[in-house]
Amino acid sequence: MRIFKVIFAVFIAIFLSACGNENGDKKSEQISNFKEFKDGEEVVLKGVLGKDMTLVRKNGGFVVKGEEGKYLMLDIFGTFCPPCQKEAPEIMQYQLDNRDTFNIIGLTHFENVTDEYVLNDFIKKYNAFYFITNDTAKNSRIAEQIVRDIAYKHEIALPFKVLLKDGYYQILTDNDTGKFGVKYYIGGIKMDRFKKDVERIEGLK
Repeated sequence: MRIFKVIFAVFIAIFLSACGNENGDKKSEQISNFKEFKDGEEVVLKGVLGKDMTLVRKNGGFVVKGEEGKYLMLDIFGTFCPPCQKEAPEIMQYQLDNRDTFNIIGLTHFENVTDEYVLNDFIKKYNAFYFITNDTAKNSRIAEQIVRDIAYKHEIALPFKVLLKDGYYQILTDNDTGKFGVKYYIGGIKMDRFKKDVERIEGLK
């Protein structure tokens, strides 16, 4: 019984740290008809809250058209994912506090839900009133491009984030090891760590 409790506790810890692909053993980044983004290519994203944003391919990454000077966080997440739900209010607050220098775009992934569901069961429920788009095809293509850009060879676990500036992917702290030197966050974001990463990036300029 004791062994069973230990195994169960480990399982819960893993589940809460990051949510896996609902499609089981299929690689999330495998898209048979994937089309690479070309430099300067634009993709218009329809926000669940009614606003549109345009991503532009630049410097091997992406920028938001008209807001190229801001940091851009692309957050690949799922409304069903407990870490995604937990971190949403903190991300929202950071967006509010840093609206002149920071943008976040949430990309729903590994699920097929309506905009109304995202609005009522995620945005309103978890105070996630930042930009979220729920276009399955576009989100999958962007997610695939991201993992190719940063040469990420593993299956995506949610949430999965990257931070860009002027189209360049920024170096971040590994959530698992605590070491600075990766181009992604996997699992629920630690805002104190993220703020330190931004300070470090700014100091390297």
